[in-house]
Amino acid sequence: MLVLVVALTFAVGETYAQRRQGQAKGMPRYDGSTEVTMTGTVEKIESHVGKMGWNGTHVRVRFEAETLIVHVGPTPYLTQEGFALAEGDQIEVIGSKIKFEGNDVLVAREIRKGDKMLTLRNRQGIPVWSRSRWRY
Repeated sequence: MLVLVVALTFAVGETYAQRRQGQAKGMPRYDGSTEVTMTGTVEKIESHVGKMGWNGTHVRVRFEAETLIVHVGPTPYLTQEGFALAEGDQIEVIGSKIKFEGNDVLVAREIRKGDKMLTLRNRQGIPVWSRSRWRY
């Protein structure tokens, strides 16, 4: 019985750790080896309901050479941090440029708008909101 309890504890702990790091199925995975810094103009702000049921913010940004969807994070986290984006805003994004569902996307780690900066993930790509009540 003790062996079963210990085995279940490790299995649940590993699953929970993966979810905290944004590794849930169907979600983009941050890859530090593809990190770029890009500056562009916000064209559209979109809200998506994620697999875990939270509202996430995605932003379509026109960069110099291309337009990408930027995966930002949970909408309530942005609101909590007092960080708002609007169409026409000039922003700088540090993030992981990856293929997701067949398209190039940018998973944001930091976004700068004017003199404001929003940190979304640490350098390993782990979401900063995972320590709060919004997990993914």
